[in-house]
Amino acid sequence: MTDGASTIQSVDRALTVLALLAKHGELGVTEIAALLAVHKSTAFRLVSTLERHELAEQHADRGKYRLGVGVLQLAGAITARLDIVQRSRAVTRRLADELGETVNITVLSGHDALYLDQASGTAALQGHNWVGRRIPLHATSNGKVHLAHVSADRFAELTAAPLHRFTDRTLTDARRLRAEVEAVRRDGYAVAADELEIGLTAVAAPIAGPDGEVAGSVSASGPTFRIPAERVPEVAAKVVDAARQISRRLGWHGLPKPS
Repeated sequence: MTDGASTIQSVDRALTVLALLAKHGELGVTEIAALLAVHKSTAFRLVSTLERHELAEQHADRGKYRLGVGVLQLAGAITARLDIVQRSRAVTRRLADELGETVNITVLSGHDALYLDQASGTAALQGHNWVGRRIPLHATSNGKVHLAHVSADRFAELTAAPLHRFTDRTLTDARRLRAEVEAVRRDGYAVAADELEIGLTAVAAPIAGPDGEVAGSVSASGPTFRIPAERVPEVAAKVVDAARQISRRLGWHGLPKPS
């Protein structure tokens, strides 16, 4: 068996162990080995690895293994994302109707912004469904919001690779981008006009979670001719208000904490 195949088999077995612990509640190494049809030493290595990552834990009295707190942490991350979608939906629908444009909810995911939900207004572009899409941080209003609320070290990490130029308006210089996101932090909203696509303008604001940390962003986007520079302050005020409403629904009643 090649190293790659062996690694895949180990991952598959570890995931199976998690499923078995979820099903049975508690299992000993001998029981796990029997259910997996592997040697006891292999089963021990698997649960030991899971234990190091807090995905499994050993009961002190009985010596059996059960699911660990790491599983709750992973589940909590998914629950938090679902919570943002559920608690923001009424606000985003209302904002989309008011502006007539597309309204999106995003979260920071790795080196991208991930779109979780979308509401379309009466004048919104058809066939532009962003849900599930990952988009670059430096060329979008949502992305700039996320960049504005990470630490200096995280910002450097997220902008270390060459920044791709999508249009002649895209910011590809990290120093200029840093100056812009500092303005985003100061003003409370971000704008991207013709930076990801020519003819598309978006305005975004940060959503604070119950601890005051930025948990996501909300944006309104539409054709640049419908959101020209002179209309941006009006749209921004409505987007910022929507972000605050969503933050209150998530349990935060102040402004997002500075990074």
